[in-house]
Amino acid sequence: MNIYLSVYLGSAVLSLLITPLVIWLAQRIKAVDHPGVRTVHTRSTPRIGGVAVFITSVFIIVTAVLLNDIIRYVLQEIKLKLIALLFSASLIFLVGLIDDLRGLPARFKFLVEILASLILCLAGIRISSISLTDQYILRFGVMGNLLTILWIVGVTNAVNLSDGLDGLAAGISAVACGVIAIFAIYDGNIVMAVLTLAMLGSLTGFLFFNFNPARIFLGDCGSLFIGFIIASSSVLCSMKSSALVGLALPVLALGIPIFDTLFSMLRRFLERRSMFSPDRSHFHHRLIDMGLRQRHVVLLIYIMTVLAAGLGLFMMVTRDISSLVVFFCILLLLLLAFCVVGSVQLREIVSSLQKKYEIANQRKHEKMNFEQVQLYFRGACTYKQWWDAVCEAARRMDFAWVSLKTKELDGTIRTEVWRAADSNYDLSRIVVMTIPINGNGVERLHEFEIAISVDSSYESVGYRATLFNRLIDEHTIVYS
Repeated sequence: MNIYLSVYLGSAVLSLLITPLVIWLAQRIKAVDHPGVRTVHTRSTPRIGGVAVFITSVFIIVTAVLLNDIIRYVLQEIKLKLIALLFSASLIFLVGLIDDLRGLPARFKFLVEILASLILCLAGIRISSISLTDQYILRFGVMGNLLTILWIVGVTNAVNLSDGLDGLAAGISAVACGVIAIFAIYDGNIVMAVLTLAMLGSLTGFLFFNFNPARIFLGDCGSLFIGFIIASSSVLCSMKSSALVGLALPVLALGIPIFDTLFSMLRRFLERRSMFSPDRSHFHHRLIDMGLRQRHVVLLIYIMTVLAAGLGLFMMVTRDISSLVVFFCILLLLLLAFCVVGSVQLREIVSSLQKKYEIANQRKHEKMNFEQVQLYFRGACTYKQWWDAVCEAARRMDFAWVSLKTKELDGTIRTEVWRAADSNYDLSRIVVMTIPINGNGVERLHEFEIAISVDSSYESVGYRATLFNRLIDEHTIVYS
């Protein structure tokens, strides 16, 4: 027990000493985060706090291994795995640091996370089985590698996305490290206990400078590194016992960031935005919009996290189905919290899914009509056949009318007009566009006027207009 206490206190004190130096360094190299639309802070703040957490935790871990005979002896069994973990975590840290200093595309960071996870799998760190009860064991085989990658990448990004308020990500991660350390000590996993206690100590010291009003932020180098360590450590812990609690405790401790990440992805999917697009509808943003101050929001999430993780600790003393009941009940309570603050609105989700399904079906129908009309244009050998193809396209795309004005070299204007059979269109629901085009000969000037009915949405109007323009671009006017 003395080694555990020494690791935690040594890490906390070292973090307290190093963090002010990192603050000074960040200000000197101008590695600061300026206030913006998506931020809640009002002054420029250093954003490479992860440097302090990284240096502190790695130094303490290496020192503990070199100075303690017991740890060094136990380490022989998982030496390769620990080296792979620290190497991969260092890679994640460096990528995050470059992003903080220079900026990197989100997709690139995502690919590096997958690569780092693959390195762990190759080193033997994978979720191979989970014991639901003493009798029921889920064995994943080769699929365990995919599950491990999804778990590590998911948790890493969940911690990263939770870094939106002063002290939020660091505090939640400290709780997660604490519960993993408790489980590791309970299970006799000395190396993992030392690793997570070193992280816990470094986060404790860092929080003195990161809590509201923050003097420094974790930055991507910190949040990505911490999330990766937590995810990897939980996998290593679960490998020794195969108990569900090894993964369940981190899930519960990180329940709010994990749910927040899942619901953010769902929002972006329903809104047809990129999964990497910025968002200001996270759980903590909702609480602030309800009128709570930043410090109160963080403290409230701390309390919820401690309660969820604390209740989850009961799973360590149960090996039957009751552990599953405890796990899912706590998850339901967290889900209820998201419903209360408005992050999850089932009616809106169902409505958005229906709308997305309708748009997808309509887009499929419009594309099918476009491909059918292409055949008419490809078979057009005369002007009349080409104009008939234009009329067919207008009919299939639900146009109200189409007119083509041709100005000859002598100044005369010739006009061709097609109108829909049903001319009872509401003119207030008609979008009229003018499209200048070039013919095969320079002696003629052409101008299309198309009137598109707004049957469902203006997005559909724009898409149909785009398809029509594509037809005209690909199949120029035939003169013969």
